[in-house]
Amino acid sequence: MFQTLAVQGIDSGHLLLLIVALIAACGFEFINGFHDTANAVATVIYTKTLRPHVAVVFSGLLNFCGVFLGGIAVALAIINLLPVELLVAGGASRGMAMVFALLVAAMLWNFGTWYLGLPSSSSHTLIGSILGVGIASSWLSGHFGHGVNWGKAMDVGLSLLVSPVIGFGLAALSLKVMRAVVKDRRVFLPPPEKEVDGDAGPPRWVRALLILTCGGVSFAHGSNDGQKGVGLIMLILVGILPASFAVNAAATQEDIAGAIGAAQNAQVVFAREHPCAEGAAPESPACVAQTQLANITQTLAGKASVAELSGDEKWSIRQGVLLVDDAARQLGVKDDIATERAALGKLTDYAPWWVLLMVALSLGIGTTVGWKRIVVTVGEKIGKSHLTYAQGASAELVAMSTIGISSTLGLPVSTTHVLSSGIAGTMAVEGSGIQGATVKKIVLAWVLTLPASMVLAGALFLAFSALAA
Repeated sequence: MFQTLAVQGIDSGHLLLLIVALIAACGFEFINGFHDTANAVATVIYTKTLRPHVAVVFSGLLNFCGVFLGGIAVALAIINLLPVELLVAGGASRGMAMVFALLVAAMLWNFGTWYLGLPSSSSHTLIGSILGVGIASSWLSGHFGHGVNWGKAMDVGLSLLVSPVIGFGLAALSLKVMRAVVKDRRVFLPPPEKEVDGDAGPPRWVRALLILTCGGVSFAHGSNDGQKGVGLIMLILVGILPASFAVNAAATQEDIAGAIGAAQNAQVVFAREHPCAEGAAPESPACVAQTQLANITQTLAGKASVAELSGDEKWSIRQGVLLVDDAARQLGVKDDIATERAALGKLTDYAPWWVLLMVALSLGIGTTVGWKRIVVTVGEKIGKSHLTYAQGASAELVAMSTIGISSTLGLPVSTTHVLSSGIAGTMAVEGSGIQGATVKKIVLAWVLTLPASMVLAGALFLAFSALAA
């Protein structure tokens, strides 16, 4: 991989910084693994359904699979949160400052909350860091607030806000249904503190359900949180090395031909619905979209492979797609050109296999360490009574479903908050009560994570930019 980059003209200094950035991104995913995945294994370990070392290896494998099989919809949502062109427009030093600021901020907050045993959200942390560097960058550029895709930020923020409420309500409802249907009262007891004969334990089906939901949450975590890491690395690669990664090098001649046809068709739609009238401002959305689509068509014309494109041409195609997306949102024709946008996406919406492998390994290995602090909080400190088999199964079943659906829709949600709120919901419906002190800490971490990571990342970006100047 790095030999290929060297052939493309990347000097050793930038190559070294790239390697450091990639290692830092993998470090974020490693911390994410032992921070968030503790939630996936908490119920299966706490209920003694699986021994800890078996549970964490099982969860690590499912996380690994989730990254590879979960698609890249969430990764694209992360990339689109912060316009990538800002990284390039600011120059190499500005790009490096942004990359390292958001990585260091995210890792510091994640590690600090893990150390305190608080199930805080890696999703909030990463997204807050991206928002922080975007705002700080726009301030330095004299266009305060323009460094963030606020439409995408609102979508992401809404999914992060609503998902815990869904987790609380659905887990409570799930437990009520289980209470009405299941007659075996052993299911509604907490696990024994000491090993007992098999007859005294819960039925095998509930143990099987706990194992299934543990695997499901782990897979969903890989497909959602793992894809955030994929998006983060693609942000690094496209921002620092646009000539190498702005366009998918594996795109076929058919993909290029499809993109040309899509650009022409989309141009017809824009011209019909929102024509760029004579004398109209060139920067108007309608004129920008049609100009960029014409440029994409002209740039790709006669090309049999991506290798025939220059670095500037690759970046112009990616920038053109971003500007067309923005114009489509503003003019309300996003759905009208959905098919054409998908064809254009074959050139720009991708992640190399080795990026998926890096994230999968980092997340999978991170899963196998550091789980105990969060497990104790989830099992014993959210409710006033210890977690029962039924509560654990209900909370994880809802978490698995919610996170899986969110991944399919391309919405980054918090594994931590969905599962923690689900457990709180089961405690509330059982009438066993909730430990106010722990819940206050979790809510405080939830409320503070986004603004704290924004401020931390923004401050680090300004500091790194000053050092690079």
